[in-house]
Amino acid sequence: MLPLLLASSSVYRRQLLNRLHLPFICSSPDIDESHRPNELAVELVKRLAEEKARALAASHPGHLIIGSDQVAALDGRVIGKPHTFENAREQLLAASGKRVSFLTGLALLNSETGRCQVDCVPFTVHMRELDIERIERYLRIEQPFDCAGSFKAEGLGVSLFQSTEGPDATSLVGLPLIRLVDMLLSEGVQVP
Repeated sequence: MLPLLLASSSVYRRQLLNRLHLPFICSSPDIDESHRPNELAVELVKRLAEEKARALAASHPGHLIIGSDQVAALDGRVIGKPHTFENAREQLLAASGKRVSFLTGLALLNSETGRCQVDCVPFTVHMRELDIERIERYLRIEQPFDCAGSFKAEGLGVSLFQSTEGPDATSLVGLPLIRLVDMLLSEGVQVP
């Protein structure tokens, strides 16, 4: 088996990949993550996932390189990481009682052959009706300022959900493991 490389500095993606019990290393790619004019969100996350993987191909020959990127959309517009308490409060107020769509781009690049598998895995969160006190209490406890949508689904953020829908709940955290296993199997990796 070729060694695995996760093209990410995300602790959340690292924790998810650990669930597969496969040895891997991590390296953070340096790419421009700007949105192109008229680029659809699906195209954006697929392009960025592939660019992250390809950015490390030259420095890691003979590896299977995993790239991933995620955006959240609310009312048809992309929302990013809030970075501050105030921005997170505004995002959660805007999302109260609504659907938040998450699109996670995934790429698996074989840097030996150049073969690259790319996909996008959607996931939808239906938010509860949230009042300002509940939102602020949540933000003080979990501080999800580095998370698209302003919540940590793998933590207390789940308390803000009415329901969820999608083919792979791990895509919500940023690395769709079900689809990744499909890609790894097609490269001859035995999981488990």
